[in-house]
Order: sequence, then structure tokens, then C-alpha cells
Amino acid sequence: FRRRKPTLVTMNTNEIISILERQAEHYERLLKLADAQHEFVVQDRHDELLAVLTRRQIELDAITTLEREVRPLKNDWAAISEALSADDRARIEQLLHTTRDLLERITESDQNDALVLQQRKLAVGKQINHAKNAGVANQRYAASAYAKPSVVNVAR
Repeated sequence: FRRRKPTLVTMNTNEIISILERQAEHYERLLKLADAQHEFVVQDRHDELLAVLTRRQIELDAITTLEREVRPLKNDWAAISEALSADDRARIEQLLHTTRDLLERITESDQNDALVLQQRKLAVGKQINHAKNAGVANQRYAASAYAKPSVVNVAR
């Protein structure tokens, strides 16, 4: 026998709240990791950045698993919320709001990091072009400076 995972129909309100609380905790950890990621991006610390990205993926995997369990709740919230007590409905709405807020903050942080990396990429591109241009100028100078002098016929 394989035991089936509980669905929203078979879950009680406490189980739903527990899942949403765990999901919010993962989002809070993800936000802290996003803050650490930003510092490592700004400071150009690649090894630490890779470690943070690995930890972020672990949190995202956990969130994804929990999201599969609560997606039906979110999709049919209007109907489900009517069957809940006012306190339970308020608690679930507060948890849903918290996770949305955390996700917005994480997304904003990631967008800022993308801008930093894009600016860095442009700066490196300019440096490469500058180095190429300097190399071409050096080659032309060397070619003209060390070229054999041409013989000029001054006799008439």
C-alpha cells in the first residue's frame, strides 16, 4: 500500500496553517539568503555566492513541495474560506500575505543583483574593447617604428 498524501479536502485547518507557516519560514530563510547573495554579488565573492545559491535552491525545492500542497487552497480560496472560522481565515490570509510580501522582496533583491551583474558585464566589455584598441595601436606603432626605412632617390 502506498499512503496517499492528504489533500485539502482531507486536511484539517491546523494542517493547512502548519503548511503555510512552514512555507513562510522557508521564504524568510530565502530572503536572508537573498540579502547574503546581494553582498557577495556586490563584493564579487564568487565562492561564497555559489554556496548561497546552493542553499537557495534547497529552500526553493522545499517551497515548491509545500506549494503543491497549498495550490488548491489558493485556487479555490473563495469557497474554502467560507467554511473556515473567522480566526482561521484571518490566520491563513495573514500567512498568504506574508509569503507574498516576502516573495516580492526576494524578487526585488534578485532584480537588483541582476542589474549589478549587468553593469559589471558592460564594464568588463568596455575594458576588453579598450585593451583591444590599445593592442591595435601598439601593433601599428611597432610596425611603423621598426619598419625598414625606405630608400629615397635624391639623385637627379
